[in-house]
Amino acid sequence: MSIDKGVLYIVATPIGNLADMTYRAVEVLSQVDLIAAEDTRHSETLLRHFDIKTPCIALHEYSEKQITGRLIARLHNNEAIALISDAGTPLISDPGYVFVKEAHSQNIRVTPIPGASALMAALSAAGLPTDRFSFEGFLPAKQAARRHSLDTLRGDTRTLIFFESPHRIIDTLADMVQIFGAAREAVIARELTKRFETLRGDTLENLLTWASADPNQQKGEFVVLVHGAPALLEQDIDPISEKILRLLTAELPVKKAAALAAQITGKSKNAFYQFAIGHNLRGMEDKD
Repeated sequence: MSIDKGVLYIVATPIGNLADMTYRAVEVLSQVDLIAAEDTRHSETLLRHFDIKTPCIALHEYSEKQITGRLIARLHNNEAIALISDAGTPLISDPGYVFVKEAHSQNIRVTPIPGASALMAALSAAGLPTDRFSFEGFLPAKQAARRHSLDTLRGDTRTLIFFESPHRIIDTLADMVQIFGAAREAVIARELTKRFETLRGDTLENLLTWASADPNQQKGEFVVLVHGAPALLEQDIDPISEKILRLLTAELPVKKAAALAAQITGKSKNAFYQFAIGHNLRGMEDKD
């Protein structure tokens, strides 16, 4: 295979097991004029393993804006460049967006070289619905912001997928129990494709207990998948939930009342809101 000059190649690399490297990825990385790597020291092991001697330049979150102009100039000068991240498919919770966007704006051809992805690997093996899903990346580090983000997803019926770091996995699971409910089904995918790969499905409460009891399950790289909320139809607004909503709308605007009713019952905020609108329940500030 021969590559085209003046092209930016987005090259996926293994997420752990080097045997997952594709033939095409090796050929492209061997033939381009330059590799833009998230961490050149980290990528050195990969490149050495496949005897790839192409020069590298660091492109990470702190350098991307500064070097993008230089890289674009090299592409215009008919050089071929490959972009790789530390592992998996670039730009999925990794740097590269600024560079790729600028390449498109300059009418530079951008070509994907597909391969491993922790997101898709976890989803394919989790045993959760795959027809509709939402990738949420890394949640905020601070608890208040993290809980707020989770709360906006409480009623989402899609499978939810998150990346998480080892030093926050327990806190994140605890927050998910509080926001999504202890009985919500979820899966922890840890160290995918590596020696200590773990894929465990259970309720959020049981997963929290399991991970908390075993320090070994708090190490490595995590993908957390959470079953979407059940679609809540009008008939699912039981009499007690309806009474709560009516009491709240007597004192609050409909949106606030629906949000608070959802927090109290664990049901969908949108379902409460639609129920209120459909039954002409106007809140305090909504009334003329």
